[in-house]
Amino acid sequence: MQSRLELADAMSQIADIRRTLAQTETFRGYRSLTVAWTSLFALLGAALQQWLVPDPLSTPQRYLMIWIGLALTGMVVSGSEIVWRARRSQSTMTRQLSWLAVEQFLPCVFVGAAMTWGITSFAPEQLWLLPGLWSLVFGLGVFASARLLPREVTWVALWYLVGGCLVLGFARGPAACTPWSMVATFGVGQAAMSAILYWRLEREHGSEEA
Repeated sequence: MQSRLELADAMSQIADIRRTLAQTETFRGYRSLTVAWTSLFALLGAALQQWLVPDPLSTPQRYLMIWIGLALTGMVVSGSEIVWRARRSQSTMTRQLSWLAVEQFLPCVFVGAAMTWGITSFAPEQLWLLPGLWSLVFGLGVFASARLLPREVTWVALWYLVGGCLVLGFARGPAACTPWSMVATFGVGQAAMSAILYWRLEREHGSEEA
């Protein structure tokens, strides 16, 4: 009985050590091409909003349908690639890093979803706040993931935070929910993230896995 307890304790310590080591490694599960596509989603969303929702404050359901739909599509694309690479890899460290990256980013997704539901359900007249708040929450998610990524990613997180504040300050009144606020924050931010992933990981290290 004692030996079983000691074995279980040793296995638990090994798992803790692996998790600690994973936190010091660089995660390579995000790919520059996939992230670049998510930046193009911002341009696509802006075009769709211009065409289908010229006055988002009077038709909030259409506005939310466009941007939430594109956000979900981006998450499915990025998440599927992470899962595929984790399942394909023979490295335990790679799988640990993949789940750690997901764990670090998921809270911002839940907060963003809860915040969107709360505003649209109980304060729909405050819809104009959402683009700036989305940028702020996403920036926090990028900050949480930054320790697994190249250090330049911190500047992308700052872009989202500063951009969110600027959108909250200026995209109001006649400019409320302008599609260009999403292009300026998410479009530019994801394009910058894609460039960093390419230059710091894929170009320097090829297609090697973590």
